[in-house]
Amino acid sequence: MYDTENVLAKIINGQLSAKKVYEDDKILAFHDIHPESPTHILVLPKGEYIDFSDFITKASSDEDKNYFNKIVDIIKELGLEENGYRLITNKGSQSGQSVFHFHMHILSGRQLNGLTG
Repeated sequence: MYDTENVLAKIINGQLSAKKVYEDDKILAFHDIHPESPTHILVLPKGEYIDFSDFITKASSDEDKNYFNKIVDIIKELGLEENGYRLITNKGSQSGQSVFHFHMHILSGRQLNGLTG
């Protein structure tokens, strides 16, 4: 069940602030407050989705296509194409998910080794 009091829901509804990179009526992207690399952006749909599986199962095809296209736009706008980037999402606490609102991390700006940022 989706927790409407999670930190990302509070950022979406304006209860908490964030250094925004992009926002429209369906998507919010902002700088992570605990960056793992020089560029560390979180991109989240504004709908109540717990994780990747929940998003893919419940979002409309237009919504999920728009979400992933916007990630590409943000990557291009930030100039990350040339040197590369990593996209990460976690599902479940064992994978490292600590906030149960679906989001993707865009990491870039340094050599990213291994499977973690």
